[in-house]
Amino acid sequence: MARFHMHMSVSDLAESIRFYSILFGSAPDVMKDDYAKWELGDPKVNFAVSTRGRRPGLDHVGIQAESDAALAALRGRLDAAGLPGVAQPNTTCCYARSDKYWTIDPQGIPWETFHSLDTVPTFGAQSGSAEGGSACCVPSLPGAH
Repeated sequence: MARFHMHMSVSDLAESIRFYSILFGSAPDVMKDDYAKWELGDPKVNFAVSTRGRRPGLDHVGIQAESDAALAALRGRLDAAGLPGVAQPNTTCCYARSDKYWTIDPQGIPWETFHSLDTVPTFGAQSGSAEGGSACCVPSLPGAH
């Protein structure tokens, strides 16, 4: 079953971890100096916060697929709709190695579909945040905010 994903850029990571831990009733599943992630079962969501990104607030949303086949099906639906997209096979960011496919919604919000393959110890060399970009390797997409 797929899991909804949301990534928030935050200015105060400790305060955000405190707030979301209270809201979700649990500590983060992953916690780094610049990043925290909850993989919740109820609601079924992969929720991440980080100090990376262009500005505090919603950075991007997505769907976490549980298999390559599920990821391919998601990409097939986006391709069939004629939406622009960027593939990032075997990319490393957000402390994970993943296959990803990105698109953009009508409001300019990046949507990420991904299948995580492994964890990695660093945020990721391909993250655009070092150049003032977005968190979790959001590529340049026409119309993105």
